[in-house]
Amino acid sequence: MAHLILLGIVYVSFISLGLPDGILGVAWPAIRTDMGQPLAAVGAITITMTICSATASFFAGAIAKRMGTGAVVATSCLMTALALLGFSVAPSFGWLVALAVPLGLGAGAVDASLNHFVAAHYSSRHMNWLHGFWGVGATTGPLIMGMALASSGGWALGVRSIGLMQLTLAVALFGTLALWAKEHAKPPASEDTHGEAAFKPVRPLATWLAPTLFLFYVAAEMGTGLWAASILVTDRSLTQAQAGIWVSVYFGSITAGRFAVGLIANRLGNRRLVRLGIWVAAAGALMFALPGVFGGAASFGLVLMGLGCAPIFPSLMHETARRFPEDVARTVIGRQMTFSYAGGSVIPAGFGLLATWAGLGAVMPVVVVILLALLALAAALDRMT
Repeated sequence: MAHLILLGIVYVSFISLGLPDGILGVAWPAIRTDMGQPLAAVGAITITMTICSATASFFAGAIAKRMGTGAVVATSCLMTALALLGFSVAPSFGWLVALAVPLGLGAGAVDASLNHFVAAHYSSRHMNWLHGFWGVGATTGPLIMGMALASSGGWALGVRSIGLMQLTLAVALFGTLALWAKEHAKPPASEDTHGEAAFKPVRPLATWLAPTLFLFYVAAEMGTGLWAASILVTDRSLTQAQAGIWVSVYFGSITAGRFAVGLIANRLGNRRLVRLGIWVAAAGALMFALPGVFGGAASFGLVLMGLGCAPIFPSLMHETARRFPEDVARTVIGRQMTFSYAGGSVIPAGFGLLATWAGLGAVMPVVVVILLALLALAAALDRMT
């Protein structure tokens, strides 16, 4: 029973992690109007959060080993809750940038700690469902913010509401720290079909190649999510509302795909799921990149790409605990989350430079190349480990 309760807490924690991720983009038009900021000023907040999240992820393994995963998650959740509540009463833009520091540190520490915990102690099914629950949070956050913006409370009410949700979870986490005390115990046999792993000698190159896979994958996923709407509006003549629906469907297909993959993940295995996912994602990206070939059906390539993306991140993360001994896996997972943040910010921004120089039509062919490179790198890592 304690095992199931702890798993439920982990799931709820990942919903909570996803809640703030999509609200800034929804709230920014109102925030910048209230604070008299230019459109591009949001970059100061997002860059600060990315740097802090990447830093926290990099060191999360060592911190969790010393403090315990439960203490790290509870403390980080409290930190993000207080940061969000501070956002809701911030008197100026400078305070928003300053509060992005604890918000980013808290999010990065939770992300890396929970990913390692589930990779080490639960089956591939639960890792896929874990990231599916993140999608639930990432979908719910903008809805909460949208309702707040439609009310008299405005964006501050939306941020405050999510901050109070995080604070409630933090209290619950501190109250259940005892459940994490046996975090090094093995899960029931039915939970993990992999058994005891026989590790090859660890090659230093493999401990950096594994994070590089996350750099490439997140660059493809987030780069598509960032630029798909612009491609649809500018090159495909869709309205902004229509483009927004397609982007929502793209992320929705990733979330739905993860819940569906969880039903078969233990039977197929992580490595097979990664290869299959990359092939499907690359086919979807190619379909979306070639409207001249696929015509009006090209937009359905986003759905296909989303379904292909679904198992890649969680399966790669879960396999890390099977590629490397526990102490090495902690370090590698921290690196993987750091590289993920870099891949989700730096490379998609670079796509903007590419679009300026060669046009938006050049973005998706590059995404296809990135996915094919990811396939080759994944095969190389499999051979090493």
